This record gives sequence, C-alpha cells and structure tokens, in this order.
Amino acid sequence: MATTAQVIGTWILIAIYASAILFFVFKGASRIKGITDYALGSFSFSPVYVGLSLAAAMTSAATFVINPGLIANYGVSGVLSYAVFFPLATVTSLIVLTKSFRRYGQSVQAVSIASWIGNRYKSQGFSIFIAFLSIILIAFIVLILVALTKVFASALNANEITTLAVVVIFVFGYMMFGGANSMVYTNTIQAGIMIIVALILILSGIPFFKDGFSGFFQSLASIDPMLVKPTNPTSPLFRDFYEIIFAQIVVGAAVVCQPHIITKSLMLKKESDVNKFLVTSVVVEILFFAVVIAGLYARLVFPDLTLSGQALGNDSIIPSYVVKVFSNGVVSTLIGLLIIMGLVSAGMSTLEGLIQSISTSITNDLIKPLWSSKKNISDKQYLSINKIAIVVLAIASFIIARNQLLQPKLSVAILAQNGSYAYFSTLFVPILMGIFVKNVRKWIPFIAAIVATAVHFGVFYFLPYLHTKFTVDFGWFNKYIEGDVRNPAIAASTAIVLSIAVGFGLHFIWKLKPAKIDVANS
Repeated sequence: MATTAQVIGTWILIAIYASAILFFVFKGASRIKGITDYALGSFSFSPVYVGLSLAAAMTSAATFVINPGLIANYGVSGVLSYAVFFPLATVTSLIVLTKSFRRYGQSVQAVSIASWIGNRYKSQGFSIFIAFLSIILIAFIVLILVALTKVFASALNANEITTLAVVVIFVFGYMMFGGANSMVYTNTIQAGIMIIVALILILSGIPFFKDGFSGFFQSLASIDPMLVKPTNPTSPLFRDFYEIIFAQIVVGAAVVCQPHIITKSLMLKKESDVNKFLVTSVVVEILFFAVVIAGLYARLVFPDLTLSGQALGNDSIIPSYVVKVFSNGVVSTLIGLLIIMGLVSAGMSTLEGLIQSISTSITNDLIKPLWSSKKNISDKQYLSINKIAIVVLAIASFIIARNQLLQPKLSVAILAQNGSYAYFSTLFVPILMGIFVKNVRKWIPFIAAIVATAVHFGVFYFLPYLHTKFTVDFGWFNKYIEGDVRNPAIAASTAIVLSIAVGFGLHFIWKLKPAKIDVANS
C-alpha cells in the first residue's frame, strides 16, 4: 500500500505531467492540416529530439515494468536475453536499416510502413495487407495499458479497472489531436524523465552489492539456485541458449520493423541529421535496456514474490518494488514519485507512437484508398476519420486490457509479444528486400510475408494443438510448444528464418531463370 504522502505526491505529479502534455498537444494541433502533418509533423525537428523520441518509443512499459518482473521470476537467464542479446541485435539492425528506409521513404513521401511498402513495390494490395495487419499491434497497446494501470493503481491505492478507464480516456483523447507535432516534444520530455529514472533504478541495487558481485549472486542463489544460472529450464522463456541467444537475436534484428520505430526517421528533414539521430537513440536505448536488472533487486526485496501475504503477479513486481523501497523519508518518497513518473513515461511514449502510427495506417492505407475511388474526401475529413479510428482503438484496447487485468496468464507480455512479433516478422523480409534487393518481383516479398504470418501463428497455436491433441512428436522442438505459456520469440524467430529462406530463395531462382533461357537460346 502506498503511503498518504505518496498518494498526494503522485496526484500532484499527475497534474503537472498532464498539464505539460496538453500544452504541447494544443500547440501541435494548431499546425495540423492533414493526415501527413499528423503522421510526420509540420515542424522541423532537431535530430536529437527525434532520437530521444525514438529511444522513448522503443522503450515501452515492457522494458521498465513487465520484463524486469519476468527477470525477478527467472533470474540471470532473463538478463542475458533482454539486456544483452536482444539489444545487441536491435541497435545493430536500427543502424543498418534506418538510413536506407528513410532515404526511400522521403523520395516517395511515405507516411507509414504500409505506404512505404505500397510505394516500394507499386502495389496497393500489398499496402492494404500490411495496414490491415497493423491492427494486430493493439496487443502491444494492451500491454502498455496494463502496465500503466498497475503503476497508477499501486501509487494511488486505486481500483485497477477505474484507473484503466481514466488512462484510456486521457491518452487516446489527446492523441486524437496532437499527432507527430506534439509527440516528438512529449516523447523528449518523457525520455528525459526516463533517463533519470533508469539511472536511479540501476543504482537502487547498490546496497545489495556490499559484499561484491559474489555476495549479490550468493544472495540470489540462496533464494533459488536457478536465478544465477545462464539458462533456466524451469521458465517458459529462458530454457536454453536457443531461446536466450538465437531467438532473441533474430527477433531483435526484426523488432525495428514496427511503425512507431522505423518511421521515426521519416521525420528528419535533412540527410545530415541521420547520424546525430542514430547516436542519440542508440546510446539512450542501451541505458534503457539495462533497467531490467532491477528485476534481480526486486527478487531480493520479495524473495518469495509475495507482499503482505498476497502473491505478486509478474506485472505488479516492479511497481511494488518502487513503492516499498522508496517510501522511507521525504527524499526517498520524492525519488519514488519520480520513478513512478518514469515508469509512466516509458508507457506513455510508446503508447502515443502506437496510437499515432496505427490510426494513421488505418486512415491513410486502408480507408483512403478504398474511399478515394468513390468520392473526393478532403484532408480535414480524413482527420475526422482518423479520430474515429482512435476511438475504436480505445474501446477495443480497454475491453482486452480489462480482461488481462481480471484474468492474467503469467504476464500480459505473452499476449503483446505474440501480436507485435507476428507483425514485424511479417514485415522483415519485405523491408529487407525493399532496401537491399534491386529488381525484385513484388510477389516474392508478398509470399515471404504470408509465410511469416502463417508460420508464426502456426508454431504458436497449430503445432501445440497437433502435439497435444494427436501426440505428434516434433523432437527437440517439443518443449517450446508444450505448456499453457509459450514463448512468442520461438514462433517469431522460426517465422523470420523461414520467411528469409523463402523470399531470398525465390528471388535467387527467379534470377536464374533468365540465365537458363539465354543459355537455351544460344
């Protein structure tokens, strides 16, 4: 339970935070004339601001709240997965893909991933398919809403469902108007808070190192020896190095192919800004990824993962850790309040990006091409349609998030990862081929995308069904498809690898075909 001082302090910070957000929203809304302004902004943004905005958008509540909870449950194996191998692949992929994606996106005036795909392959059907698939990212929105609800409810001693409703109304409400113009500035503020909070959380465990690293790990081992092992066979996510290294590297490389991440580069007006943008985002992002180590500290504070005799759900561990550790004295309480705002900022920044990018794709890439052939619709009318799309997203997100709060299964992270991983698994090969392969037939990346979608959901749902219902033996792969909780990274990495094999394999065969014809004719 939060103290009275924490509750009052949290309300004061919420009032200040909400006022700052609304200021930038009203300021940005006055410059929005059409859907392009909403998606990319009408201001000329500093590359540092856009870099901070990207770092904040990439670092969702999963990094600050959900993933540390999983590490509290399963230990060092989770740190290796989420703080070493996944970030290594992610920042490398971001650097490699960003420049070329931006360069082509600028040349064809793309405002979303779906429009980038459609323009690159000159296929409206391909664009519509990607736009329709982007709706699945609502699963990621749900994760953030659940995390924000847990943080606010813990800090305010409030009812979770009521808190969820207020969060949905506020965030989706202001995102109907601000768009990119306000989002870059709000994300920059959020990133600044998150940097301070990341350092505080990482350093909050210093007392646990009074006997050095060996003493720290001995303390963890005394709770559960598996917490200090590089693999944790008892977990559903970090059982072996295939899950911890291979799957996370593959997924980490593809994760940047999400609309709220890779399209950030389209906000840069000059090519010379790209390097500053990348340096800023990569350095800050590495710091953010390191926050998951706080999960180990939380396990030392809650060795049996209970609070006041009640079992702590995965998604409540870090909010409870903050409330408990930072509640003794005025200074400690103030630091705790700042951390709470940092956790909120981590969620808000990504949530804003997802709402903006998904609604833009629905409006620009689904509704616009279908309606424009029938009637002439003005930019203002499309902005109104975009607001309706946001309202629908809000209602659907609330319903699903409420269910996750009332009937959780280990963590909302599983639902979110399943949806978002399926999305960027599908996009990885089309973006990769669109950037690096010339003269590729549009049907090849489209088939690769279909394969990725089918394989991802097939591995996650169909193989477990065959294994359980018909006792089909998949050999060493059995352990990844057994149990109620399955790792979406296994499904995604399998989908990505097979999609790459199919896409580039078909392209290679197609390139050989003319050569064979020439030989036959000679």
